[in-house]
Amino acid sequence: MSTAWNVVAAVPDPEIPVLDIAEMGILRSVEVGETGHIVVTITPTYSGCPAMQAIETAIIDELAKAGFDQVDVRTRLAPAWTTDWMTNGALRKLEDHGIAPPARTDSPQEVRCPQCSSPNTDVISPFGSTACKALMVCSECGEPFHHFKTL
Repeated sequence: MSTAWNVVAAVPDPEIPVLDIAEMGILRSVEVGETGHIVVTITPTYSGCPAMQAIETAIIDELAKAGFDQVDVRTRLAPAWTTDWMTNGALRKLEDHGIAPPARTDSPQEVRCPQCSSPNTDVISPFGSTACKALMVCSECGEPFHHFKTL
């Protein structure tokens, strides 16, 4: 992997900073041209995601710190991002930080409490702190938590 890839891949997701954009599956490619010009392609978790501008700025800033000053960031909307693009490590990190991870699209959608692992959970609100998360509560331990929705 190139240095430019490693720099970009480490950019944290501004809405879930325990994850980086590579783990989230947002980072699609980093191409370094012969003249050193870099083209980074990213895909938002959903169209209109407010974090994309912050991600683009962070990519440019981090590459500049690493000595890369010719950078273009492109947004690709198709194919649409899916939670299946998240790494298994990202799913574990979500759970470790109290956020129920999304199910893989080929798996049944059972939301387990990230605190006690009970499947006895209910939706409080279809939208949590971000549009890609739902606010839920566990009927066993009584703890509220976010669930990263399967997209």
